[in-house]
Amino acid sequence: MTTACEPKSIVRHIVTETMWRERNTGPLTGKTVLRYIVAAAVLPFFLALGCMAQDSPLISGAAGFISTTSAGATFMQPILAPLADVPIGDHFLFEARGDLRGFIAQQNGTSGPWEGQFFGTLDYAQLDYLVDRHLTVTVGRFLTPFNIYDERLTAIWIRNLPDVPLIFPIGTRDSGSSNGVMVRGVAAGSDKAELNYTAYYSAGTTVDQLQSGRAAGFRTGVFLPHQQLEVGASYQRYLQDQHMNVGGAYAWWVPTNVPVQVRSEYAHSPQGHGYWIESAFRFSRKDQITSFATRVQPLVRVQQFFRGSVPGGALPGTDVNAADFGVNVYLPQEIRFTSSYSRQFSSSGNYNVWNIGLTYRFMLPLTGGHS
Repeated sequence: MTTACEPKSIVRHIVTETMWRERNTGPLTGKTVLRYIVAAAVLPFFLALGCMAQDSPLISGAAGFISTTSAGATFMQPILAPLADVPIGDHFLFEARGDLRGFIAQQNGTSGPWEGQFFGTLDYAQLDYLVDRHLTVTVGRFLTPFNIYDERLTAIWIRNLPDVPLIFPIGTRDSGSSNGVMVRGVAAGSDKAELNYTAYYSAGTTVDQLQSGRAAGFRTGVFLPHQQLEVGASYQRYLQDQHMNVGGAYAWWVPTNVPVQVRSEYAHSPQGHGYWIESAFRFSRKDQITSFATRVQPLVRVQQFFRGSVPGGALPGTDVNAADFGVNVYLPQEIRFTSSYSRQFSSSGNYNVWNIGLTYRFMLPLTGGHS
């Protein structure tokens, strides 16, 4: 077993780190901004100094800038996503992440002076107890494990397209985070197949910047390592306000011998249902092409959403069809340039969405342990 204090375990936690849901939960004061920076970065550092960790804690994350033009209106978002991973002994890992985001736009959408506000959330602050590969127990605030996108692809330095899928609010609801307890692990596995599971309970919380809905759910999946294929399903019972059942399924194929990645999800709730399918192409040096070509990643995503009978929620108000096209360029020093174009069709009107952005990925091991 790889313990939480081994460097490759810490790196795995960070590389697969997920985040960046497109949400604004309210304006921040200067004191609030400072509080989130401390919660996401400084506090884990002091926790590490007080424990006998075998390896150094890490401060990581990304900084970025995204400019979006939607239906003729342009707005810009400077982003800072600090993250901390702190191993505590052989079996405990403390993880925390905050996100600070500015929203700069013209006063009347397409005219008037430019105005800006800053928003922030604490995406998670959780303590993981790694019993063994079959069981990890998590308490605190964590990303809601409904389907896969929320946990694996929302980070601005990982996601292929700046905009989250249309069905993203199904299952993640409210803030995309949950406050409670979660268990996960490998139920059974071999070198040919692996059955994984996740189950959780979240309490309803209305505290500013720490909101979550009261819900319980589980996710299970089968991973085939030789084919690099994973399929699974999710279920959630929402227990707050109007009770409802929510279901989902996903299929991801990320082969190592061909330069393509295919990811897809389906989700259903009384508020609506839909799907998205995304394909990305990324050549490697073994494909015997130019060095520059290995840095370029073209991609496409198609998605549909069908409005349900229950009103409300952060989902679109009408049926929507959309097609997204993008090109990412991976530059040296962990810098990535992103660009995308989306065309959306709905009864409320058809419009274009253009995005361009730049992200910088940083990782800083702190002193206090082995390198």
